[in-house]
Amino acid sequence: MRTLISTAFVSLDGVVEAPGGEPGYRNSGWTFKEVEFLSEAFEIKGREQKEASAMLMGRVSYEAFSPVWPDMEDFADYKVMPKYVVSTTLTEQELVPGWGETTILRSLDDVAALKETEGGPIIVHGSATLNQGLSDAGLIDRYHLLVFPLLLGAGKRLFSATDKDTQRLKLVEHEAYANGLQKNVFDVVR
Repeated sequence: MRTLISTAFVSLDGVVEAPGGEPGYRNSGWTFKEVEFLSEAFEIKGREQKEASAMLMGRVSYEAFSPVWPDMEDFADYKVMPKYVVSTTLTEQELVPGWGETTILRSLDDVAALKETEGGPIIVHGSATLNQGLSDAGLIDRYHLLVFPLLLGAGKRLFSATDKDTQRLKLVEHEAYANGLQKNVFDVVR
């Protein structure tokens, strides 16, 4: 079974919306506007590209990343790896050419089936709604969280407010940085 890793920039109050400056959110760009950049705090982002064998995202994140990431040197490793987009509405004709093999998955059952295939870890970027569904369905195996020392209030959250049984996590890696960022890597305890 493949490992499904959710990676996120998250505020201390759980907001994951528009960390890179995506339009339409009041605090858009909070990862670089509000906190001093320290390269060592982002080491895990490069490691994720080297360790992942595929990328999974929701339609909204795909539409935000696909016009930009293919030509960015910082994301060169993602260009060649297989990508999976979970969407009930996206069509093959809407896929961006030149960003490698991309497959549309129509449901969380399709994601569960993908996890059963041979291969290395699958990384989930962005995709707040998808992350909530994956978490609620028990499909996420690991979380890579860069927690920013900010309270953003309203905004899309990493975790849903669904009433569900407790899900235990095991902290397997952590570090705090001079700019207040915290790296927390959790494995889901099954």
